[in-house]
Amino acid sequence: MTGQQLHQHRKRSGLTQKQAARYLRVSQPYLSLLENGDRPLTPVLKRRAVKTFNLSVTELPSLAAQYKVAPVTDDQLTTDLATLGYPGFAYLKPSRQKNPTDVLLSGLNSDKRAARLVEALPWLLFSFPDLDWNALVMTAKAHDLQNRLGFVTNVAKRMAKRYGKAAAAEKLATVEDKLAASKLEKKATLCNETMTQAERNWLAQNSTKEAKHWHLLTDLSPDHLDHYADN
Repeated sequence: MTGQQLHQHRKRSGLTQKQAARYLRVSQPYLSLLENGDRPLTPVLKRRAVKTFNLSVTELPSLAAQYKVAPVTDDQLTTDLATLGYPGFAYLKPSRQKNPTDVLLSGLNSDKRAARLVEALPWLLFSFPDLDWNALVMTAKAHDLQNRLGFVTNVAKRMAKRYGKAAAAEKLATVEDKLAASKLEKKATLCNETMTQAERNWLAQNSTKEAKHWHLLTDLSPDHLDHYADN
């Protein structure tokens, strides 16, 4: 979020600088400096702005903007997905929201994830079409995650087509094409590097053509995901 964007969000909210400054817990002169780009927007101020102006969680500070990926445990990833509204974990108590871009990249950046968590990852792309796509793609490439992200993007794209979300499907197709240009040739798994050789052999024969295109051993497909698409 830039100072100019902060100004636009404030104007759309109908708040004066004095009113917005009170919500953001800064002085009116300091808010003016922020909006003019004379002072940097800190992560704390960005979080306050998201809450004050009722913005999308995709406006939250993101490590991907610095091409970084935070390591997270399965338990933390579960909480992060629940907090963003993933229906499969609706029974969990929400925590502090994170940018969906960071949640997705952290989820992909593991040699071993529970299957129910891997299944949830396409939902992030399906549900948040206003991600910082450039930061997402560039960070994935920086951490050799482009094959995993490319396949998950493909699954989300097929879900969008299935449910008549043409604009989202078109955007996801564009992202997939960008990732394909830097596809890694090494065959790997979708966050399940500990699978047995027997499982690898079976998946080598039975993976979908999309998984094979992305050199991944996985049987994940949109058919597994209908339970969340309407949520």
